[in-house]
Amino acid sequence: MRLTSQLDLVNSLDEPTAPGAPAGGTSVLERTEPVTSPVEPGDHERFSHYVRKEKILESALSGEPVVALCGKVWVPGRDPKKFPVCPTCQEIYEGLRPPADGED
Repeated sequence: MRLTSQLDLVNSLDEPTAPGAPAGGTSVLERTEPVTSPVEPGDHERFSHYVRKEKILESALSGEPVVALCGKVWVPGRDPKKFPVCPTCQEIYEGLRPPADGED
């Protein structure tokens, strides 16, 4: 009989209560937050990006990620010659003034 009374308790929690009646049980509200992305997923993966040469070398030795002109953060590992140049990086690079020491 104890099992029956536990089942009755569980079933009574599933039934809605009348207005003004004391609430019983616990409810779980699931909330999904939309993921907003300014670009399609993987867009940055389709381009080669502009990063200072010394930062690429440091990353190759340490495994630390680099930050491209467009803001993408990643650990370089692919041949950049196989991909087109990121249009955002290209635009920023073209807007930079030439280095004072003559190096790129």
